[in-house]
Amino acid sequence: MSESEVILRLEGISKAFPGVRALNNVSLELRAGEVLALVGENGAGKSTLVKILSGAYRKDSGRIFLRGQETEIENPYHAQQLGISVIYQEFNLTPNQTVAANIFIGREPLRRGLGQRLRIVDRRTMEREAQKYLDRLGARISPTALVRDLSVAEQQMVEIAKALAVNAQILIMDEPTSALGEDDVEMLFKVVRSLKEQGISVIFITHRLEEVFRIADRVVVLRDGLRVGDSPIDQITPDQIIHWMVGRELKDMFHKERAEIGAPLLEVRGLTRRGVVENVSFTLRRGEILGFAGLVGAGRTETVRMIFGADPKDAGEIYINGKRVDIRSPLDAIRAGIGLVPEDRGKQGLVLNLPVAENIGLPTLHQYIRARWFLLRSLLNKTAQAYVEKLNIRTPHLQQKVKFLSGGNQQKVVVARWLAAQPQVLIMDEPTRGIDVGAKAEVHALMSQLAQSGVGIIMISSELPEILGMSDRILVMCEGRVTAILEREEATQEIIMAYASGEEVARSVAEKPTD
Repeated sequence: MSESEVILRLEGISKAFPGVRALNNVSLELRAGEVLALVGENGAGKSTLVKILSGAYRKDSGRIFLRGQETEIENPYHAQQLGISVIYQEFNLTPNQTVAANIFIGREPLRRGLGQRLRIVDRRTMEREAQKYLDRLGARISPTALVRDLSVAEQQMVEIAKALAVNAQILIMDEPTSALGEDDVEMLFKVVRSLKEQGISVIFITHRLEEVFRIADRVVVLRDGLRVGDSPIDQITPDQIIHWMVGRELKDMFHKERAEIGAPLLEVRGLTRRGVVENVSFTLRRGEILGFAGLVGAGRTETVRMIFGADPKDAGEIYINGKRVDIRSPLDAIRAGIGLVPEDRGKQGLVLNLPVAENIGLPTLHQYIRARWFLLRSLLNKTAQAYVEKLNIRTPHLQQKVKFLSGGNQQKVVVARWLAAQPQVLIMDEPTRGIDVGAKAEVHALMSQLAQSGVGIIMISSELPEILGMSDRILVMCEGRVTAILEREEATQEIIMAYASGEEVARSVAEKPTD
C-alpha cells in the first residue's frame, strides 16, 4: 500500500479522563474511498476516538496524519476545514428552517440589498446549490421543505448533504441506522456506496454486525481503549469480530432457553386508534416471548403504548388473567401488572439527571416513602444495589447520574426498574437498540430468565435475527393491522418480511412452489 492511498493515519493515540483510560496507544489507517467499520462494546473508546477526530477532544499523545501531513485538530471548525465531518445519532439540524438553510447554515450565500448598503441571504442561489448536493445523493427532498416535516431517513440525507457542502473527504457516521427501518437502511447503504465511488472515505460505527458485512471494506475493533483487531471484511467472520469485541466466545447470540408456556396471561381484543392501529387482537401466555415484527410505521409501538395507557384508544378490550381491566394511564397499567421498557430510553425511559438508585425505584417509589414524603433512602439503596448486582450494571456507585452510564448500562437500569416492580407482563420495545454485542447477550439471557419465571414478554424489534432467535411466536404488523401470527418453527426472514410488506405480498410468497 502506497502512502498516497492513505487519507488518514493515527499513530499511538491515547486519551485519559479522571480514573479512566479511554484510549491507549490506538493506531489505524483509513484509505481514500474506503468504508471502515469501527466496532466495539459500549465504553470501548469509539466515541472518544470520534471526538478527537472531530476536534471536540484533544488527544493526550500520539500523531494524526491527513494526506501524509502531520496535523493537530484544534476544534470542530478546524476539523471541518480539514475535510472531516461527523453525523451523530442526534442530528445537528434546526427543525424550523428549510433544508437549504440547514445545508448552508453559517455559510449562506449573500447578495446586496436596500440600495447596496446591506447584504442579505440569497435564497434562490442557496436553494439551487442545495439541490445539487441533494441530487448527488439521489435524495428526493425539496430544498424548501422544513426539516421538522422530514422523516428520520430524510433528515439523515440532509446531514450528509451538509457534509458534502463543506467538501468533506472523511465522513464519520455514528450509529446511522439505529432509528431506520430496513428500506431506509438500504437507501442509506446506496448513498454510502455512492460516496465511496466519489472518493469519499467513511468511518461507519455500528453495533449491528450484519451491517458490517453488508457495507464495510474493512473493520477495526476496539476493546477497553485498545485496538484489538483490524481486518479486511472478506478475511474475517462474525464470530471472530465478536471474540475481539468481548474477549470471549458467544456461542449462542440469543441465549434463548426453553420456558414452560402456561395459560393466557394478557388478551387484547380489537384494539383500535383511528388512523393508527386497527382491530389488533392477540394473546400472550405465561412464560412466552411474543415478538412484534414489522416495518417502520407498522403500528407496533403505537399498539403497546395503548396497552400501557400511554396513548388513548378508541376501541378495544384488555384482559389480564381472564379479567377485563380498564387502562387509561401508565399508573393503571402498572397496577395491572404491566411494565414497559420504551423505545427511546433517554427520552421516555430514564430521568437522566437522577441517580441510578432513584431511576430503579421510580415505579415503586411509594414503597420507600413514609409520612410527610420522607424517603427511606437506605431501603431504596438496598433494593437498587440488589438489581445492580443481579444485572451486572457497571456504575461506580448508586448515586451516579444515569446520563454518565453507557447505553447498555442505561438499558439495564430501565429493565432493573421493572424487575423491582415485579410485573406479570413486560413490554420491551427495541430492547437492544444501540447497545453492544455483550450487553445484548446479557439482555437476551435476562429475557429468558424472566420467561422461565412465568413473566409474559412482548418484544418489539427491527432486527429480524433477534425476532427469530428470541420469540416463541411472532406477530407481524403492516399499516396498523395484524397480518400474521407465526409459530417459531414456521417463521423465516422471507416470510416475516412478506407479511410485513402486506397481505398480497405474503400470499405470493406462501404460494411460491418449493423445490
